[in-house]
Amino acid sequence: MKLNNKVYDVLKYISLIVLDAVGVAYNQLAQVWGLPFGAKIQTTCTILSVLIGTLIGISSYNYNKEQVKVEKVR
Repeated sequence: MKLNNKVYDVLKYISLIVLDAVGVAYNQLAQVWGLPFGAKIQTTCTILSVLIGTLIGISSYNYNKEQVKVEKVR
């Protein structure tokens, strides 16, 4: 699996910033305002962040492996 640059960049932004920020913010607001499922939502965001991070890591590995093959051919 190799993602194109646009998809890779969007997923990386979502994984590294958005999901973690949303999870922490919701959990903290849930404690202040008595909203439901604060810890569960934060945990879900963390799980999704790790999953997306793993997918972009696999894509990056495959891209770099392909670049090494191209360099060896030259």
